[in-house]
Amino acid sequence: MKLAMGSDHVGWELKQEISEYIQSLGHETVDFGAYSSERTDYPKYGKKVAEEVASGQFDGGVLICGTGVGISISANKVKGIRAVVCSEPYTAKLSKQHNNTNIVAFGSRVVGVDLAKMIVKEWLEASYEGGRHAKRVDMIDEIASKE
Repeated sequence: MKLAMGSDHVGWELKQEISEYIQSLGHETVDFGAYSSERTDYPKYGKKVAEEVASGQFDGGVLICGTGVGISISANKVKGIRAVVCSEPYTAKLSKQHNNTNIVAFGSRVVGVDLAKMIVKEWLEASYEGGRHAKRVDMIDEIASKE
């Protein structure tokens, strides 16, 4: 998989470790910022990663800020994006299987490195099941298309 990654200054350090971990699993990552711990604003990175994923150039995305909430809200404003905030692996797995999420987010102030790796691994290994879930995912996409 080719994954777009982004964070604000709070998530920058964890993003580096998670990017290396994802690469060790055989996937490609592209970093869209932030590139340091210098204070910056998470919405621009959530938007940038979401636009890259929505364009079809990437198979998915990983976003990190302090809690994962603000950056994922920003990403979800982009049509075609279904970003999920996860603080544990089970939600990450089911979000992909049932909701066809295309971006996973988490907070560097909420999860540590090892838990973040577990979240990413479950999300990467999960596959969208379609079937009974497709109707609801279509409903979500319809909401976004009316904006």
